[in-house]
Amino acid sequence: MPLHVVLVEPEIPPNTGNVIRLCANTGATLHLVQPLGFRLDARSVQRSGLDYHELAEVRVHADFRSCLTSLAAAGNNGDPARWYALTTQGQADYDTVSYAAGDVVVFGPETRGLPEAVLGDCPPGRRLRIPMRPGARSLNLSNAVAVVVYEAWRQLAWR
Repeated sequence: MPLHVVLVEPEIPPNTGNVIRLCANTGATLHLVQPLGFRLDARSVQRSGLDYHELAEVRVHADFRSCLTSLAAAGNNGDPARWYALTTQGQADYDTVSYAAGDVVVFGPETRGLPEAVLGDCPPGRRLRIPMRPGARSLNLSNAVAVVVYEAWRQLAWR
């Protein structure tokens, strides 16, 4: 599936491990933006359930700007990739978007969401939310990624 998932400064290894497994099973490419809340050396990866990375395409970037630059260079004739920021303050629901090949969905760290600098670069119409009951704080990161990736994959006819 030609979808890109970006985790900005992920903190909890098992959440990232779940997202790696999700990407391996859907064909999405996972991009991790540093700093990471865990190490990616072989011993740490095995111990924290991140060992599925061999079955998924996982890229690590020094910062969000270099991640977007890399995505633009990899496709779309050098044009910036179309990206969406997932945030509880999103103005549109995640399932109202018509996803296309090459789209990028961006998620923030588990404890604080996307940094203002990232949200500030995202056009308001591309700030998406996952509906929740009033008073609920947020979904688990890996659950939120799964909800959005499966909707995009469904729209792309499971390709």
